[in-house]
Amino acid sequence: MKHLICLLILYASMSPKLIFDFNKTANIKNWIVVDDVVMGGKSAGTFSLSEEGHGVFKGHVSLDNNGGFSSVRYDLQKTTIDDCKLVVIKLKGDGKDYQFRIKSDTGSYYSYIASFATSGNWEQISIPLEGMYPSFRGRKLNSPNFSSDRIEEITFLIGNKRNEDFKLLIDNITLQ
Repeated sequence: MKHLICLLILYASMSPKLIFDFNKTANIKNWIVVDDVVMGGKSAGTFSLSEEGHGVFKGHVSLDNNGGFSSVRYDLQKTTIDDCKLVVIKLKGDGKDYQFRIKSDTGSYYSYIASFATSGNWEQISIPLEGMYPSFRGRKLNSPNFSSDRIEEITFLIGNKRNEDFKLLIDNITLQ
């Protein structure tokens, strides 16, 4: 019996910690689109829930007026990382590159960033937390990589320095 209890405790500590699960009844009102229009640009993104129950981040990135990005962010309650080492995202992209960003404190001026490529198929992207580097307004900061014990904000961003349409479907986001 002790052996079984130890296995259950081990399994529970290894199970994924859900950040967000998109489904047909998911409440996405706290997902906020932030485009380069905040600085005079002309990019336009939207975020919605598909009939199949996936988060849909899509739109157009424009380089006009020194623009060039679109993002969607979600403020979490303080989510402790515990022993998790990865952010795992099930998604379907459009073959373009994106960034996943986190903040350990919503009041922080900088984010921790990891870039990822999409294939056009459903896939699972695994991002090591310790590999996420600090950045502010596109500039890498001379500070240590992510090492906090919590996350308060997550963001998906596209900004590939080109005019382009984009579409990213998101199924779920977990800590593992």
